[in-house]
Amino acid sequence: MVPEQLPAFVLLFLELMAAASVLLFGLAAVTLVVFYIIDRTQTTHAIRRNFPVVARFRYVFERLGEFFRQYFFAMDREELPFNRAQRAWVYRAAKNLDNTVALGSTKDLRRVGTVLFVNCPFPTLDEDAVPAQPLTIGPDCKQPYIAHSIFNISGMSFGAISKPAVLALSNGARMAGCWLNTGEGGLSPYHLAGQADIVFQIGTAKYGVCDRPGHLDEHKLRIVAAHDMVRMFEIKLSQGAKPGKGGILPGEKVTEEIAAIRGIPVGRDSLSPNRHPDIDTPERLLDAIERIREITGKPVGFKAVLGSYGWLDDLSHEIHRRGLDSAPDFITLDSADGGTGAAPMPLIDDMGLPLRESLPLLVDKLQQAQLRQRIKVIASGKLITPADVAWALCVGADFCVSARGFMFALGCIQSLHCNKNTCPTGITTHNERLHRGLVPEDKAVRVMHYHNNLVHEVGIIAHSCGVRSPRALRRYHARVVMADGRSVPVDELFPEQIASRPKAAAALSTS
Repeated sequence: MVPEQLPAFVLLFLELMAAASVLLFGLAAVTLVVFYIIDRTQTTHAIRRNFPVVARFRYVFERLGEFFRQYFFAMDREELPFNRAQRAWVYRAAKNLDNTVALGSTKDLRRVGTVLFVNCPFPTLDEDAVPAQPLTIGPDCKQPYIAHSIFNISGMSFGAISKPAVLALSNGARMAGCWLNTGEGGLSPYHLAGQADIVFQIGTAKYGVCDRPGHLDEHKLRIVAAHDMVRMFEIKLSQGAKPGKGGILPGEKVTEEIAAIRGIPVGRDSLSPNRHPDIDTPERLLDAIERIREITGKPVGFKAVLGSYGWLDDLSHEIHRRGLDSAPDFITLDSADGGTGAAPMPLIDDMGLPLRESLPLLVDKLQQAQLRQRIKVIASGKLITPADVAWALCVGADFCVSARGFMFALGCIQSLHCNKNTCPTGITTHNERLHRGLVPEDKAVRVMHYHNNLVHEVGIIAHSCGVRSPRALRRYHARVVMADGRSVPVDELFPEQIASRPKAAAALSTS
């Protein structure tokens, strides 16, 4: 058919398409010219100045590279901070799916630092196995806390995570029978909504219990303590990803509601001090613990990352001088490879000791000072799989807590947007459009399943080692692969200390 024979409306459409093509081509040409002039004349980026327009693709590919590596190029065990195999285990556990695998392990068992558990020729029969028994924290407090689970939810503040995320965790914690730590952002209605056991964290700014940042308000503290669900108080000295730096919440995430709970201005960065202004010695730490315990009547401990550790000896000596009732009821030990929503890279990469070294050190220090029975030890930092938790129990932890494991249970895809207000799963954003993907009722069930399946599989490890209950695991039940390819028992790497009070402490306690 020749053009003259085409219907008029078809000819008109073709003419419009041709005109649009010319227009688009012209706009593209103008855009390229503008970008060329901008790139050629700017002085900030050398590569754009030397290679105008083309150099811009470098930044696009650099950004897309994160996602291409995650989905196409990285092997199952290669990624950091958590690899695909770890995340996949949590996803399956949270969905209560079959977690068995076939053919063989993809884990390199020859890698230095790999933990291997020592199976027993006569493992514990299922009918002889018993769950980990509840432990009482702060038995001498007016209101001691009987903690039922070995695995609990670590501190994530309302602000760092969203309303639906807190609701899901709160309800999931109740269903699982574990505790939920509030993080340093104060107590929100969403923490209370699930009727779960709550650990209230007092950060360095004392949000939620302050009359001004860093200054404790006893009246507000009593109001928080009046909630039956608030079982314990945790003084945060430092956290794993940023020891020596206080909490950071970008201003774009400080909504009116979050500002009201924290007692800070709306829309401004929430920057906590790098330490409690009123706590600068072991003596003052014990003063703060005693003050909060006296006001609330509930167990009080502290959270810290170990770097230097001589201060633990000073703390032990001061406890013995004052009496054992002055000791913290628990210590939460965070790891240098812990997580956060935002932290400076020099701290997140290079500061503090990892849990593999600091946990046995802390347990042994408490054992030497005859404080191990008085002070419960809570391990935190990258403990998201059964093997991680079983290792911590072997070394001497009483409880383990995780934040990122439960974030994966909520649907976190490790997009690394926690420090922005753009989390695609709705967990760490206050963008209500993105909240649609996080349905608290559904995710609460996943939180419960993740907790229950992890605890169950920790039990499987314990029974394979020949003990009846997870807390019966000891250091000789695990080995660590060394540089020569051989494994060494953990109790040889970190010999368990004989409980004997240091002479200095004994002298102080009798003075």
